[in-house]
Amino acid sequence: MKSFFKIFFATLLAFVVFNFVLLMILIGIASSGEETPVPNNAYLELDLNRPIVEMTSEDPFAEIAQAFGNETAPQSLKNILESLENAANDDNIKGVYLNASNVIAGFAQIEEIRNGLIDFKASGKPVIAYAETFSEGGYYVASVADEIILNPVGMLEFNGLSSEVTFFKGTFEKLNIEPQIFRVGTFKSAVEPFIRKDMSDASKQQIGELLNSVYGHYLSNVAEARGIPIEELTNISDQYLVREAEDALKYGLVTQLGYYDEVLSIIRNNIGLEADADVPTVSIKDYKKSFVAEPYQQNRIAVIVAEGNIISGEGDGKSIGSEKFAKEIRKARLDDKIKAIVIRINSPGGSALASDVMWREVKLAKQVKPVIASMSSVAASGGYYMAMACDTIVAQPNTITGSIGIFAIIPDLSNFMDSKLGITFDRVSTGEYSDLFTVTRSLNDAEKQIIQNMVERGYEDFTTKAAEGRNMPVEALLEVASGRVWSGIEAHERGLVDVLGGYDDAIRIAAQSAGLEEGNYMKVYYPEQKPLFQKLMEDLGSSANIFYQKVIYGEASPYVDEFKYVIENKGLQTRMPFDLEIK
Repeated sequence: MKSFFKIFFATLLAFVVFNFVLLMILIGIASSGEETPVPNNAYLELDLNRPIVEMTSEDPFAEIAQAFGNETAPQSLKNILESLENAANDDNIKGVYLNASNVIAGFAQIEEIRNGLIDFKASGKPVIAYAETFSEGGYYVASVADEIILNPVGMLEFNGLSSEVTFFKGTFEKLNIEPQIFRVGTFKSAVEPFIRKDMSDASKQQIGELLNSVYGHYLSNVAEARGIPIEELTNISDQYLVREAEDALKYGLVTQLGYYDEVLSIIRNNIGLEADADVPTVSIKDYKKSFVAEPYQQNRIAVIVAEGNIISGEGDGKSIGSEKFAKEIRKARLDDKIKAIVIRINSPGGSALASDVMWREVKLAKQVKPVIASMSSVAASGGYYMAMACDTIVAQPNTITGSIGIFAIIPDLSNFMDSKLGITFDRVSTGEYSDLFTVTRSLNDAEKQIIQNMVERGYEDFTTKAAEGRNMPVEALLEVASGRVWSGIEAHERGLVDVLGGYDDAIRIAAQSAGLEEGNYMKVYYPEQKPLFQKLMEDLGSSANIFYQKVIYGEASPYVDEFKYVIENKGLQTRMPFDLEIK
């Protein structure tokens, strides 16, 4: 009994201490939202070495992680672009200090930031970039800087792009799991990681052509920014001529080699400070708090952000829930103050049913006001399904899009459950197909044909609606479908995209389509951000699961997500043919 009370009171004390610490952290987070003054003659510090997402919500677990020194919490592309736009006209901001060693973002998001820096430079203020090492994406952003400084013993990655696909067939074989696959389209290779140990010829073809399109655009822009002929850049890349820091300087990719203290000296000279004086800088997070709110306007453009895998229901911080999205676009459609809608899409796709639910709401909204799609790094398959009913589709040249196709996976877990866990199953049914979608036995030929027919009907529905939205014959649409993935440039050439451009272009087109003059409208973002404590109560379980999965599995967390995806998503899927990671 004595030991029981010792354990009880020790547990109680630990609980009280934990909650006290949590309360102090939350109070600190809440107070961090207060307005921060901008120092005079300051440089805006643009640190891109954290994951970049379209728009961050107030995730209490991410804030807590940051409070304990975890610097991997995502940052908002929206905040970065707005900060650069504001800084260009801010007399307190004298330049941008860019830290872009390893940008964790898709190439279209990187393009948006790069263009934001170009616009900032038009104000006459300098951009200074420094890194100990530059990744390919990091250098792409830095290439527009006035000064590009590389650590003398650092390195600059300039050897082309590659993409690696992870395959799980061997894992499933070891676990005795059989993924039963149904698909339409030569290039619909989303299922390949589960049934092969390498890429098919069709998959290699589309990835190769996609990478060449993206890298051709990359080289063209770097050539223009650095004043180096594109043929010379191509040779530098193909032959891997930049192997040491001195090589980067020799070939003109950087302006000088130097250390961080020397970068600070350059900034001091620019703003007239004495040697060793503190350099006034302000982070994006703090600078955003100094903004004057956008002037109130009766006329508004709704920006609905859709990021993540597409699922039915409400979704969470990592997915697009069709029910939640439909509610937001319906709200914008019925609000008379909303004159146009921009849907910002960053998604590889997901559930075919959920995609169709959202497509319907886009189509209804289009009947009463302009609806413009703004594609970010990925808007493929279900992501394209969301866009195809819009009046205008805007994509970056390096956006990954298309992938018009359908597939389904029904895993047979019976051998796994029996051989690994000793669990077996038996059943009684009222009809021949009562347990058609079971995962505890293999499907027979008749059942497989039923599901294949469903997939083919889904593909017909997808392509018919895509052809209607694009105002082209179905036969012409089918030529660019079959699950084929395209870059923004390729999609534009084939009529799948209307305009090559970014988020600002989509806003401009939306305003023009609604007859709104510059300065006569304001942007409102959906879903609306909720107060921190309300979100804490509502999203506690979801945020905790995401946070602790990363803690437990670390770098293996994405593979855990992929395995869950196979097990949990048994319906028809409109999803990109692979998780494309460009390096």
